[in-house]
Formats: sequence, C-alpha cells, structure tokens
Amino acid sequence: MKRSRIGDLPMRVIYRILAVGVAVIVAAAAAVVGFVSSSSSDQPGGGKTGQIAAPSAAPPSPGPGSAEPSAPVTEPSASASEQASTEASAQASATQSAQASPSASASASPSETAAPSSAPDGSEPAPDRSAVIAALADSRVPDLPRDKRLGRLSGKADKSKRRVQDGKSGVSLIRLGKPWKVFGASPFSTKQVLPKAKGAAHRAMVVSCPVPILVQKKAKDTALLAARWTLNHHPKGGKITWTASQPIKDGWLLAYRVKYKLKGKARSSMAAVAVTDVPGAKPAMLFATIPDVQSKYWRTINTAVSSLRLK
Repeated sequence: MKRSRIGDLPMRVIYRILAVGVAVIVAAAAAVVGFVSSSSSDQPGGGKTGQIAAPSAAPPSPGPGSAEPSAPVTEPSASASEQASTEASAQASATQSAQASPSASASASPSETAAPSSAPDGSEPAPDRSAVIAALADSRVPDLPRDKRLGRLSGKADKSKRRVQDGKSGVSLIRLGKPWKVFGASPFSTKQVLPKAKGAAHRAMVVSCPVPILVQKKAKDTALLAARWTLNHHPKGGKITWTASQPIKDGWLLAYRVKYKLKGKARSSMAAVAVTDVPGAKPAMLFATIPDVQSKYWRTINTAVSSLRLK
C-alpha cells in the first residue's frame, strides 16, 4: 500500500485548498438565498423586496477614525416616496374636481332654471304674458279696451248661403257673393277679395288660417297678438284704434281702425280678427280688412265674423 503524503504538503497549500472550499460554500449559500427571495416575490400579492447582497468572505473592519457606514437606501423607502407623491397628486386632482363641481352641478340640471316653453307649433298656451306685454309696448298698439260689442257697420249685408271650407283650420265661413271672389290663399288657408280700388294702398280681403302667432292662455290675448300681426298686411306706419272687443263662441273678437297716411293724406281701413278654439289643433283666425275708399262694404265684416263655424 501507498502511504498518504498529506502530511508532506506545505501548510500554504493546505490553506489555499481550505479557502477555495469556503468560497464555494459561500457562493452556493448566496445562490440558494437569492432563489428563495425570487420565488417569494413571484407569488400573487407578494411585495417587491430589496436586493440581497452576498456577504464577502472577509468583510473589512472599519479602521481607527473611520466613520460608521451609513445604512443603505433600500427600495421600500423609494416605494414610500412614490406613494407619497401619488397621494399628493390624488389630493390635487380631488381639489380641482371640487373647484369644478359647482359649474358642473349647475349645468347638470338646466331644468331648474330654464323656463318651460310651449309646443313648437304653438298649439299649447304660452306660460306667461311676455308676448302680450311686448305687444302693448308697441306704439302702434294701444291698451285693450273694455269689452264692447261690434256695432252694425255701414253697407249692405251679404246674404249668400254658400260656404268656404278651411281644412287647415278646421272651420268654415261664408262664401261672399259678387263682387267678392275667391283668390289665391297664400299665405292664408282661404282668401276672398274685392277688386282693387283706386286710392287704396291694399286690397280688401277676408281670410282664414290657424293663428300665426303664439297661443296665449286667454283668447283675448291671442286676439291681441293676432291684431298686431295683421299690421303686416296694412300700409306702412299704420296704427290701431280699437272699436270693439267682445267674446264669441269659444273665442274672442277684436275690431279696429288702422290709421295711416298715403301721399301725406290721412287714410284708414276697417278691420277685425276673430279667434276660435278648434279641438286638437291651434285656434282658427278670421281676419278681414277693407280700406275706407270701399267703406260701403264694411258691413261684410259683420257678416263674415257671424258666419264663422267649426267644420
């Protein structure tokens, strides 16, 4: 047998072998610890941990006069800074939202400040009298008179028994005899006119249509707005003087003189509007106007108004 010669080896060789072995063991231990840490951070809900440094085989001890090593800044501390920054940002966002909230809440409920409006076609009554107030502020329109019945106007009564049917308004009225004739209705539903007269700025006519203005709660107010609207069909500068204001069946009648000037001379027309309710639709309007040069036909206004009927 061969005898072991370990004892024959120099001591420096033995120390080197031991140092290598220790280094291998330390490296293996560090790998195991790193693997366990990595596995734990990969688990659901596992927090991120700081890096674990492998200990050195022989950490140097601080020499005389050396300062104590400061504690290293770890990642958890950095996470705390990020959290503080995030909380500050969230607080700033909350403050901005709180400042913006008054205007947002104001715009979220416009129904609390917006006034109710009528139906687009005006078939529902207006919620207030603002249109009436505006009409009475017009210098061409005086305040409404006390109720007064329309008297018998000058001229002869028309005794025709024929009727004109107004399908758009849901009413009918007398078809006047000669010299009246049915004419192109636009912009009305029905239209009857007299021949043009010398010295008249407009043509005498009796027309019907759904009221062309916003319906009011009171028929009298609706008639007022309709009368003001009819100034569009009289000579420029015309002003109203009331002659009658009276209720009619399911409506109201206003009669008036429209005074104006033609070539510097004072002239006028006799006119009237009658509005009457129509079930399920806007009220119907009858409008008649006859210039003073044809005053012998003014009685036709009485006839036309009294002939107004629902279909």
